[in-house]
Amino acid sequence: MNRTDGRAGTTVRSALVTGGAGGLGAATAERLRADGVQVTTLDLTPDGADVRADVTDEGALRRVAAEIGPVDVLINSAGIVGPNRPLTETTPEEWRHVFEVNVLGTVNTMRIFVPGMRERGWGRVVNLASIAGKDGNPHLSVYSASKAAVIALTKSAGKELATSGVLVNVVAPAVIATPMNENTAPEVLDRLTGLIPMRRIGRPEEVAELVAYLASDRVSFSTGAVYDISGGRATY
Repeated sequence: MNRTDGRAGTTVRSALVTGGAGGLGAATAERLRADGVQVTTLDLTPDGADVRADVTDEGALRRVAAEIGPVDVLINSAGIVGPNRPLTETTPEEWRHVFEVNVLGTVNTMRIFVPGMRERGWGRVVNLASIAGKDGNPHLSVYSASKAAVIALTKSAGKELATSGVLVNVVAPAVIATPMNENTAPEVLDRLTGLIPMRRIGRPEEVAELVAYLASDRVSFSTGAVYDISGGRATY
């Protein structure tokens, strides 16, 4: 909950970070806490998160909302990669599953937590997409399409909420050294790294720094925007 620290006379913001048990979510939670934000991490895994819930389960998310109270900052980091093979070899079930987690999971948290932000006149939503949502990665059509949807969702919501005090932005990283990429085939990882002019993959703390900025008062005239963090890979 947004409250005042009597000792310092400063406002303390509250944040919910989905996918907070590891990877970009955990790095972001750590960075926000360094800024004095009260952070609740949410994940499907029983270890490493403050609360356990599935972002595709709206009922579970509403129970979490009732438990933790108002949220000022929402970081949507929960996501999965899905199948790594040609489009024609993917299945409808795989498409549904990835979109349920990556897209509907983001929609669910926004539908639940954004109304309270709007009522209080202040809020920050940062969605995690991917450079794949802009460029499209071969053999990762499901993932790429889902992240393109997250980008479009952010642009739409940013315009809807532009005068409300709630800012909605999206971060599009290139390949980052996270557990999500541990199962990525080495040849795929090498190819994706080769597309980055800096010739290296990113670090979670580098992404977390950008997310922390977008989650703060330091950003005030940006909403519905896509922030690339790609080591120079982004071309538009």
